[in-house]
Amino acid sequence: HGDIETIPAYMAATPAMSTFLANPTMEPKKKKDVLAKLGKEASFHPFTSNFLNLLVDKSRIGQLDAIAEEFEALYCDSTDTQVATVTSAVKLENEQQFMIAKKIQEMTGAKNIKLKPEVDPSLLGGFVVTYGKDGSGYIDMSVAGQVRQLKNEIVVA
Repeated sequence: HGDIETIPAYMAATPAMSTFLANPTMEPKKKKDVLAKLGKEASFHPFTSNFLNLLVDKSRIGQLDAIAEEFEALYCDSTDTQVATVTSAVKLENEQQFMIAKKIQEMTGAKNIKLKPEVDPSLLGGFVVTYGKDGSGYIDMSVAGQVRQLKNEIVVA
């Protein structure tokens, strides 16, 4: 699981890698060499390296982001892991993330919570949490949300 989780993070950090792997004119041998280097640096399990080579052989390596995303969804389903996105005005400390995850765990009854932190300065302060199937759960503890709520109350009154 950790290997598959590493791949999208690496691709996001080096966009040229995604372009390189998705390029159909690039020789498969070169793609495999680059993936072997990545696998060695990241200490991938041999199964992961073999899987990546299979994707190259079958001309599916360009779909790696979508494959990793689907794998993550299947993994979370099988381990009763609830995925929650926490959007905050500033980067949250690990302790703050832990507290939010613990509270979501209590609310949902899930065995595990996986937080995906995001930063959105337009929130002004606080945070917004989306969780559940298709982001159906929503908690808005942001300053922007409170301002919006006050504005709606003033308009109604």
